[in-house]
Amino acid sequence: MDLFDLKGRVAVVTGASSGLGADAARAYAAYGADVALLARRKERLDALAGELRGQGVDALPVACDVSDEESIKAAVKEVLDHFGRIDILLNNAGVAVPGGVETLTPEEWDRSMNVNVKGIYLMCKYVVPQMRERKYGKIVNIASINATLADKVPELWRHSYNASKAAVRGLTIGMAASYAADNITVNSIGPGLFESEMTENTLFKHEGFMNMYNGIDPASRPGRRGELNGTIIYFSSEASSYVTGQHVIVDGGFSIV
Repeated sequence: MDLFDLKGRVAVVTGASSGLGADAARAYAAYGADVALLARRKERLDALAGELRGQGVDALPVACDVSDEESIKAAVKEVLDHFGRIDILLNNAGVAVPGGVETLTPEEWDRSMNVNVKGIYLMCKYVVPQMRERKYGKIVNIASINATLADKVPELWRHSYNASKAAVRGLTIGMAASYAADNITVNSIGPGLFESEMTENTLFKHEGFMNMYNGIDPASRPGRRGELNGTIIYFSSEASSYVTGQHVIVDGGFSIV
């Protein structure tokens, strides 16, 4: 038995239009899963869906704003109408709003919370019931090492990001305890610094931060594209059938030194 085989499974990926989300969607397809691609930028999803269909799986692009409940309800309905079920939910959509508590506006604070936390809550609100009914589900929430680690450099303060990603961890363990009896596992991943659309124009352009990161990280570099996929597939497959409520940090060792 191949514990990582996802043939016959349906995976939903939020924030699938670029970066780590798009890479995860490719990984799901490579392991045999059909994939529903959710994000606001539909044209990017259309292109990615065509790519995945070329790998022999079904791919459904669905426009969705995870901060909007009606958008999520419509998106989940479209996925269920098309595939009939959802086996795997990767809550990947996120934003990193810069600023400390002294400068953040309430609107900026709410944006972090609405996308990073409320988005996961709402996706689970409409996906979990059919998982409970079928007694099967794999939920993977993307948190961050910034749930427990902060940036000292003032221009890199992201207090709302810190708070929202810590909340993701709390939501993960609460759900994990509640749904284990329904054969639904809920785990989270804390990526360190990875090259993505979110970081390429911010952290990667801050020479002082990059020198610090590379000097501290035992791997002496940020994560490369695709290096998060192994952990995502593990939590999404039967390899983790008795693993729930856990948090794996993928950061090259940055958080241990």
